[in-house]
Amino acid sequence: MDTVTTGNQAAATAIFDLLKQFITEVIGEEFVEEMDIQPSSSFTRDLEMDSIEIVAFSEKVKAHFGEHIDFTGWLSGMDLDQLINLNLNDIINYISVCR
Repeated sequence: MDTVTTGNQAAATAIFDLLKQFITEVIGEEFVEEMDIQPSSSFTRDLEMDSIEIVAFSEKVKAHFGEHIDFTGWLSGMDLDQLINLNLNDIINYISVCR
C-alpha cells in the first residue's frame, strides 16, 4: 500500500511541477519568483491571475494532456464560485483521476 501512496504522491508532485511551469510561462518568471506557489494556491486569490491568463493556462494544460482529459468540459461544469475558488490541488486531482 505504501508504494501506491508514494507513487501517487510522486505523480501529484510531477503534475504540480508541470502546472507551475505553465503558470510561469503565462504570467512570467519575474512574477512567479515573488510568489510562494503551493498546491493549495488559488488562481484568482493567491496567484492573482486574470481570466485571460487562466484561459492561456488551460490551453497549455489541454495541449499537454490532449485527449487524456477534458479540461475545458470539466471547467465548464463548474459554477462561478467553484471557478473563483479553483486551486492547483483541484486540477492535480482531476488530472490524476483522468490518467
